Amino acid sequence: MSKKIILLADDDQDDAEMFCEALADIDQNIICHCAENGDKALKMLKNQDKIPSVVFLDLNMPIMNGWECLKQLKSEENFKDIPVIMISTSSHKNDMEAAGNLGAFCYFVKPNNFNDLKKVLGLITSNLENGLKEPLLNLEKNKYLHLFL
Repeated sequence: MSKKIILLADDDQDDAEMFCEALADIDQNIICHCAENGDKALKMLKNQDKIPSVVFLDLNMPIMNGWECLKQLKSEENFKDIPVIMISTSSHKNDMEAAGNLGAFCYFVKPNNFNDLKKVLGLITSNLENGLKEPLLNLEKNKYLHLFL
């Protein structure tokens, strides 16, 4: 079985550790690369041989925030087709709409507990090869995330 590569950009070290721990619990074949801001995430992407299956971007980070990183990703030929999932503690409708307008695949509010995080990440990672649209529609109905179609 091949390794799935995921890139997470989040400046909150506790959130990043919980994210990576959840992924490790879900599937040992997932490699999670972490960056503390959008600038480092872009540099990591440019220096990797294999493009990640999905990129998770936190909205609020120093140096380069998630919005700026998303714009950059979608403007570069090599990265524009990578599904980008925006993550934040914010559940503001304006943030969700802006993410969709900038080309994000979906937006999800960081869950408060580990099991909810595992549920969302498990569904995402188990459907990377099969297409994320259909499985994520169920999560959207349960208010875990907002999907842009």
